[in-house]
Amino acid sequence: MLKPFADRPHEKMKEVLLYPEAKGPEIHYYMIRGGVGKTNITVWETGLVGGEYIKTYGHYHVGKIDETYHIVAGEGVVLLQKRKEDSQGNPIDDEIESFYAIKVKPGDNVFIPSGVGHLVCNTGKVWLVTVDDSPVNFEEVDPVSLPGHADYLPVQKMKGFAYYLVDENGEPKLVKNPNYKVAPEPEWLTPEEYSARSRG
Repeated sequence: MLKPFADRPHEKMKEVLLYPEAKGPEIHYYMIRGGVGKTNITVWETGLVGGEYIKTYGHYHVGKIDETYHIVAGEGVVLLQKRKEDSQGNPIDDEIESFYAIKVKPGDNVFIPSGVGHLVCNTGKVWLVTVDDSPVNFEEVDPVSLPGHADYLPVQKMKGFAYYLVDENGEPKLVKNPNYKVAPEPEWLTPEEYSARSRG
């Protein structure tokens, strides 16, 4: 029998936090996985962990998989990063080609092209809720927390994305992750601006 519900505990999130020793909620976010047919629902807790906004773990897609996030409730920031590639076309985990931060609110959609790493932060005072159309491989041993289409290891290895999103006087600010050898200046875009750029 399929078990579509999963959560991401604080203990697991320590691997990708700016301050792993900081206290945080027992559960950072909750997931109900339905795949392409039923879609997937993610719900974020509110608050900060060592000044950093509650976020998803972050991952890259395996293979040619596009994805669209629809924001149902709350406010947040979607972080997107694309890795540079070596001469054979293999991604270089500690070298980032582009980095975008996209503020989102209810009704917004964010299209995520294949090959782009992504995570979402809750910057509001209420639950952040999204629906996405990402496929899920239910044949795995642990199909919910580690879907077959997602690669979490590069993010784990680098202890997070190229930038952490922290609160500074009530406003989101990006702080560089020193584990990355190359990371460009981040660009703040609206969902519409990013959509035009990523599809264009």
